[in-house]
Amino acid sequence: MNKINRRTFLGTSLGAAASTVSLPVFGRVSPNDRLQVAVIGVRGQGRVHVSKWTALKDAEIVAICDPDENIIADAMTAAQKGGGRKPQYYKDIRKLLEDKSINAVSIATPNHWHVLASLWAIQAGKDVYVEKPLSHNLWEGRKLVEASRKHDRLVQMGNYPRSGANLRQAVEFLRAGKLGKVRLVRGIWYSGRGSIGKKPDGPPPAGADYDLWLGPAPERPFNPNRFHYNWHWNWDFGGGEIANNGIYQMDTMRWGIGKNEHPKSVISIGGRLGYEDDGQTPNTQISLFDYGDVQILHEIRGLRSAKYRDLATGTIFEGEKGVLISGGSTGTAAFTHDGTLIERFSGGGDHFRNFADAIKTRRREDLNSEVLDGHLSTSLCHLANISYRLGEQRDLVPDEPFGASVEANDAYRRCREHLAENGLEPAKARICLGKRLTFDSATEAFVGDPAADALLRREYRKPYVVPEKV
Repeated sequence: MNKINRRTFLGTSLGAAASTVSLPVFGRVSPNDRLQVAVIGVRGQGRVHVSKWTALKDAEIVAICDPDENIIADAMTAAQKGGGRKPQYYKDIRKLLEDKSINAVSIATPNHWHVLASLWAIQAGKDVYVEKPLSHNLWEGRKLVEASRKHDRLVQMGNYPRSGANLRQAVEFLRAGKLGKVRLVRGIWYSGRGSIGKKPDGPPPAGADYDLWLGPAPERPFNPNRFHYNWHWNWDFGGGEIANNGIYQMDTMRWGIGKNEHPKSVISIGGRLGYEDDGQTPNTQISLFDYGDVQILHEIRGLRSAKYRDLATGTIFEGEKGVLISGGSTGTAAFTHDGTLIERFSGGGDHFRNFADAIKTRRREDLNSEVLDGHLSTSLCHLANISYRLGEQRDLVPDEPFGASVEANDAYRRCREHLAENGLEPAKARICLGKRLTFDSATEAFVGDPAADALLRREYRKPYVVPEKV
C-alpha cells in the first residue's frame, strides 16, 4: 500500500504530532500499569462507557471529549470519582489525540463520526473501542479494517453480547452441528417508539460546537430533531433502528451461522408508518439476506406490537433438529421442534474487560468483536437500508413481495395485520418495496447497479474526510 502524508490525513490541528508519534507499548509494560483511556462522546451510551471503564481497576479515564460542553458534567464527575483524578476535557478530538500518554480511545459518538474518529485515533497510535454500528456506510467500514491492519492497532466494536458466555456457548453448540443444518435465522426487534414530532430550525445551544458535531456530514441548519439522539432517524447521521438496535441481532445471526462474507442478495421493505414527523428512516422494516445455503430474516416494528414466539427482541436459529432462541423468557436455549429443552446457556461477560485484556496481549484474536467482524455485521444494516432507499412506494396489498421465501412473505403478512391493529388500513397505507440487489462479497460492490453502488459511501465535508488510502 502506498504511503500517505499523515499530516494531510489528520488535519492541521493534529499535524506533526501525529506524523511522528511513537506507538504506545502498553502490552509490553508491567501488568500493574493502568490503561490510560479517553472517552469520546458522553451523552447516552458514552456515560455507559464511563461507568464501564471506571469499574476496571487497571484502567483510568484521563480525558473526556465532546463538542457539546453542556453535557460533560456528569461524565467528568463519574470519571473523577472512579479514577481518583479529574480527567482533562477536550472539545476537539484532534487536540485530545496529541496526548501521547493515552493508550486507547472509547468512542460513543453519533454513527457518522465512528470511522473518522477511529481512523484519527489509529493514526495517532491509539487502540480503539468504538460503539455499534461500526460505520455510517459500508465503504468507510472497510477503510477502518484496512487502517487497523496497516497500523497494527486493535479495534473492537461495542456490541457487548459478543462477550456474553451464554451466546458464546450457544455459538459453539451451533458450530458443533447439534441443531443440524440451519437454513433460516430470524432477528426480532419489536420496540415501540413514539413520534419525534416536527421542530423548526434554529440556533445551536450555546457551548456546543455544531460545526464540529456535524463533522463529516453535510452542512445543515441546526435542528433539535437532528441533534442529540434523534440523529438516529436521519440518513446524514444514522441508519435508523436497524443500525441502532438491529445490529445486535445481525451480529448474533451472522456469527451463529459462521458466515465471514457478505450475503449474495438483499431485499428490504418498510416505511415510517403511523405518524408523520421529522424522521427519515423506517420505523417498520423487514429485510431478507440470502447466503445461498442459509437466509437471515430480520423484522423491525416501531409501533405497539405483540411478541413473536415470546420475543420482543432476540434471535431464533431454525435447524433440522430444533430451534435455538436467544431472548424472551427462555433466555438462551435450544429446543426440539416439539418444545423439549435440549440445552440451556447462561452467563455474562464484560466487553470492556475483553478489550483491555487484548490491549495487554496485543493479540487481535483475543478480541471478542474484532473490527472485521464488526464490519461484516454492520454491513448487513447498510445493505438493507440501500435496498429500502432504492425502493418504490406502493399499496400495502396482500401479495408476496419476497418471491419464493415463504417465511419472509409470512412476516410481511403478519406485519400488515400488525399495522391494521395500530389503525393503519392496508387498503390505504403505503409502504416502500425495496429493490432486490445482488452483492459481490469479494469486491464489496453491487452487481450491475451504479445507483446502489453510489450509496455504499458518502461525500465527506472537508476537512472531515475519510481518505481512500489510510
